[in-house]
Amino acid sequence: MNTPVLTAVAWPYANGPRHIGHVSGFGVPSDIFARYQRMVGNDVLMVSGTDEHGTPILVQADAEGVSAHELADRYNKVIVEDLAGLGLSYDLFTRTTTRNHYAVVQEMFRTVHRNGYFVPHTTMSAVSPSTGRTLPDRYIEGTCPICGYDGARGDQCDNCGNQLDPIDLKNPRSKINGETPRFVESEHFFLDLPALATTLGDWLGTRGDWRPNVLKFAQNLLGDVKPRAMTRDIDWGIPVPLDGWRDRPDKKLYVWFDAVIGYLSAAIEWARRYGADAEQWRHWWTNPDARQYYFMGKDNITFHAQIWPAELLAYSGHGDKDGSPGIFGDLQLPTEVVSSEFLTMSGSKFSTSRGTVIYVGDFLREFGPDALRYFIAAAGPETQDVDFTWDEFVRRTNYELANEWGNLVNRSISMAHKNFGAIPAPGALADVDHALLDNSRAAFETTGELLRRSHFKAAIGEAMRVVSAANKYLSDTSPWKLGESADDKQRQATILHTALQVVDDAKTLMTPFLPHSSQQVFAALGGDGVWAAQPEIRTVTDFADDVEGVGAPETRDYPVLTGDYAAQQAVWARRDIAVGRPLAKPTPLFTKLDPGLGETGPDWAPIG
Repeated sequence: MNTPVLTAVAWPYANGPRHIGHVSGFGVPSDIFARYQRMVGNDVLMVSGTDEHGTPILVQADAEGVSAHELADRYNKVIVEDLAGLGLSYDLFTRTTTRNHYAVVQEMFRTVHRNGYFVPHTTMSAVSPSTGRTLPDRYIEGTCPICGYDGARGDQCDNCGNQLDPIDLKNPRSKINGETPRFVESEHFFLDLPALATTLGDWLGTRGDWRPNVLKFAQNLLGDVKPRAMTRDIDWGIPVPLDGWRDRPDKKLYVWFDAVIGYLSAAIEWARRYGADAEQWRHWWTNPDARQYYFMGKDNITFHAQIWPAELLAYSGHGDKDGSPGIFGDLQLPTEVVSSEFLTMSGSKFSTSRGTVIYVGDFLREFGPDALRYFIAAAGPETQDVDFTWDEFVRRTNYELANEWGNLVNRSISMAHKNFGAIPAPGALADVDHALLDNSRAAFETTGELLRRSHFKAAIGEAMRVVSAANKYLSDTSPWKLGESADDKQRQATILHTALQVVDDAKTLMTPFLPHSSQQVFAALGGDGVWAAQPEIRTVTDFADDVEGVGAPETRDYPVLTGDYAAQQAVWARRDIAVGRPLAKPTPLFTKLDPGLGETGPDWAPIG
C-alpha cells in the first residue's frame, strides 16, 4: 500500500528575492526527498508558498515606496519563477494573502481559543519611536540576559537557545535603524504552551530518529516553556476573529501563527483545485498512516518543533485543558522536522544588508539548476554550517559533475553510437561485468535508505560511487582497444551494454538530485517522453471564502506552482535498457567552468 507523505516546505518571505542560502535549507533538500518518495510509489503532497504578512513586509514596502500588497505581489512572482527554474516539484506553491488561507487560519484560531489554549495577557510591546510601528521580536537585538551573547534576538538567543522577550534584552536596539525601542502596554492573546508542554514532551520523546541537532534543540525548548504571544499591534495581517477584535485595524494575528498554518491551508487549496475531491487533503492530515516531513533552516526549528505542534495539539484538544477538534478534525503531528544548518559565505550567514548574498535567479541564469542542486546536496549545510566558496563550486562542477558523471555519459553513449549506432546486445558476461552490475543494483537499496532518512550528502555520495566504479570499469576493460574480429566486437558490445546499463542506473539514482540532467540522459539513451517531471507556473483565481474582520484580501488572480508528477516515468528501480534502441551522438551534460572563476567569482557576485 502506498504511504501518504506530506512534504511541508518552509515558506520563503516575500520581501525580496531569495538567495542560495535560503534554498539550501528549505528548497533543494525537500525536493530531493519528495522526488525520491514519488519514485518509490508513495502518495506525495509537497506544499508551501510565499509568507506575506508581518512588519518586515511593511518596512520593505516603505523603502520601495509601494503598498504591502504591491510588494508581496512583486516578490511572490520573482520567487515563484526562481523556484520553478530550480525545478522544485511543488504540488502547490501558493501564498498567505489568499482568502482560503485567511479562512483556514481563522478557523484554527477560533477552535484553539474555544479549547482554552489562547489566554489574554497584557504585555510590553516594543515600538519604533520614529514610526510608531510595533517592532517584531526578530527585529530587535541586544545582549542575552542568560548567557551574555550580544547578538540575541527578541524572541530567542541563538547562542544558548533560550526563548526571550524583547524587554528582557539588555541594551535592545532595532535592526531596522538602530534606535532604542519604546515599550508600551498592549493586550494580546498568548498560546498557553505550559498547558501543552507535557503532551509536547511525550511526543518529542518518541522522535528518536530525528537529526540529533534538531531533537536536542527542540527538547531544550521545553526546559523554560512559557506562553507565547500570537497577536500583534500591526495593520497588515489576518484579523483576529473575535468580538471586539475582528474590526480593529491595529490588531492582527502574529505572522508566525498564520505562516505555519499555511501547510494546512495549502493542502486544502490543492485539494479544492486539483484533488479528486475537496476533502482529499485529509489523506495527509487526519490519516494515522500518513507521514509528515517539514523542511527548513535551523532558525525555524522553534516554530516547527514546538509552536506548530502545540497549535495542532491545541486545535485537536490534546493538552492539559482537553478540548475537542474543530471542523478539520484530529490533525497529525510532524513525523520529522528536517532542519539544515546555515550556508555561509566567507564565514558569514548570507545577508542582503551586508552584501554577502548570491541570488537564486542570478545563479540559475549563469550556471543552470543542477550545478546548484548538486553543490547543496554534496557539500551543503545538512548537519553543520558550510561556507560557500566559488573555488569549491568550480571544483565540484568540473571534477565531479563534468569529469566524472558527464564524462561517463558522454564516452559510453559516444562509443556505442560510433561502433553500433544503437544499444548493443551483450554476449556472455565476465566476472568484471557482473561485479559492476551487482554494485550498481545494490546502490538502489543503500541510496534509497539514506534518502528515506534525509541523509542527502551520503546518498549522493553513493550515487557518485557507482559513477566512479563505472569509469574505472571502462578504463580497465578499454573497449576502444578491441579489434574488428567477431570475438572482439562481441566483447566490445558486452562492455558497452554493461556500461550503458550502469549509466541508466546512475541516471535513476541521480534523478532526485539532478532532475534536469537526468532527463537529458534519459533522452540520450533513446528514451521518449517525460522521465523527471518539472513544475509549471499557472495563474489561478482566489476562492471567494467568507473571512471575518477588516483588511481581508479581495478575490484576485495570482501565480502558483504545480505539476503533473504522476505522469512521469521515473521509478526507483533498475530498468533493463532496450537492445537495439537507436543512439545519437550526445552533447556534453555539463560544461566545465573557467578555473579563474574560483578566484574572482562572477561579475554579479565578485570575491572581495
